[in-house]
Amino acid sequence: MTVAWIIGLGNPGAKYDGTRHNAGFWLCDELHRHCGGSPWLNERKFFGEVSRVTIGGQEVKLLKPDTFMNRSGQAVQAVAQFYKLDPGQLLVAHDELDLPPGEIKLKQGGGHGGHNGLRDISANLGAEYLRLRVGIGHPGHRDQVVNYVLARPSVSDRQDIEKAIKRSADALPVLFADGLAKAMNSINGSGKKARQPKPYKQQKPANRDAGKSASQPSATASQVPASQKNEPKKTTLKDLWPSFKPKQ
Repeated sequence: MTVAWIIGLGNPGAKYDGTRHNAGFWLCDELHRHCGGSPWLNERKFFGEVSRVTIGGQEVKLLKPDTFMNRSGQAVQAVAQFYKLDPGQLLVAHDELDLPPGEIKLKQGGGHGGHNGLRDISANLGAEYLRLRVGIGHPGHRDQVVNYVLARPSVSDRQDIEKAIKRSADALPVLFADGLAKAMNSINGSGKKARQPKPYKQQKPANRDAGKSASQPSATASQVPASQKNEPKKTTLKDLWPSFKPKQ
C-alpha cells in the first residue's frame, strides 16, 4: 500500500509561525521546497492548503490543515473519505515531545501520546496511519508542555530539527521504492545521536511556586549558613579512589 498524502500538523497564522507545535508544517514546507512542489492552494473541502510533489517517481499530495491542531482529524478524514483512502495511505508528520531535537522517527500505528492532533485524527480515522515523528524535546514537566510547544525553540534546537527534517526528506523516496520496513531503517537510523535539549525555562510562569513541596522550600542566599557560603567542597583521595587504604 503506497502513501498518497502527507499531512503536516500545526496551527495556522503568523502567531504560531516558528513554534515547536508546527514542526509538521516545517516538514511539509521542506518537502515542497526539496521536491519542487506545485503552488500551495487553499482547498476548502480539505480544510487546508494543498500542494503536489513527486517523491520516488510517485505523485504525492501535501496538506497543511488550517483547522488548528485540536481539529486536525476533520481535514484528514475529509481527504480519506473523498479519495476512499485506507489509513496506511496517509503519512502524518507531527512534533514529538519524546524525541530530542535532531531525531526523527517513522512508524505506523500506535497511541496519541497526549498529542491533541493525533488524538483527533485517531478518533476520526483509527490509529493505523503512518507517523513521521519530529523530535522537539520535552520541557521536563507536563505542566510546562502547553507553553513549551507553543513557544519557539532555541537557535541550536531549531537547527537540529531542520537538519533532521532534511535528512528525512532525502530518505523518503525509500518509502515509495522499497516499502515501510526499509524506510524505517533508513530514516530511524540516520544521523548522529541527537543531544538532549537544555532544560526549558518558562518565560512567564503562571505561578512561580507551582510544583514546589511545602515541606521542602527552596533555599535562598539568606537561608544558607554563612559557614557554607562560597566554600568549595574539599576533595580527598578517598573521594577519587574509594578502595584506597593507606599502608600501615
